[in-house]
Amino acid sequence: MAPLLSTHGLQAFHGDAQALFGIDFEIAPGEVVAVIGANGAGKSTFLKALAGLVKVPRAAVRWHGEGIGGLPPGEIVRRGLALVPEGRRLFPSLTVQENLQMGATAKRAGPWNLRRVFELFPILLDKRHQPATALSGGQQQMVAIARALMSNPELLLCDELSLGLAPIVIQEIYRALPRITGEGMAAMIVEQDVQTAQRVSQRLYCLQEGRVSLAADSARVTHEQVARAYFGI
Repeated sequence: MAPLLSTHGLQAFHGDAQALFGIDFEIAPGEVVAVIGANGAGKSTFLKALAGLVKVPRAAVRWHGEGIGGLPPGEIVRRGLALVPEGRRLFPSLTVQENLQMGATAKRAGPWNLRRVFELFPILLDKRHQPATALSGGQQQMVAIARALMSNPELLLCDELSLGLAPIVIQEIYRALPRITGEGMAAMIVEQDVQTAQRVSQRLYCLQEGRVSLAADSARVTHEQVARAYFGI
């Protein structure tokens, strides 16, 4: 199967500092792929490069075989990629429902609408008229996921969904993932919790200091392989 998205020798910079060094990556339609690595490994920069938030060469990122590197973020959303950013990045002046409606501005056809996201996260229906940033951290994360789904993406990019959340909330959020991907949507999950990353994905990549240190099937990779790739030991 041809990749949905792939990167080829992807390099990225923050000013004069190089953050990514020759990343080769691919994800197939409907696949869930995890990206793991320590703080500072380049995981968030990688996602931002895919989402158009970090400038990269056009040919370094391919979507359905077409180079999209460096396109404006809004154009990338219209192509079918949506980012759930680290820290959620909700609009503080908008209600929950208004935040969700912002996700639909790409006007892509698909199954996700307000009714569907409220079915996925019922608590948001009760809170829909409240300011989004007045919710708990876990509920805000649900808003961020639902907002991305409202753009009806083919690929959902999730950056550190579990960051700062209680274990029971993390479990609730990840329980929703099969319902999100059950209709063929692909998902890329950036996660520091290795066990969670392995459990929810078919394949995983490990980044270390901006380079791919491991690419493997999630169900077959060993603890020793992950430790070597994660810590460089």
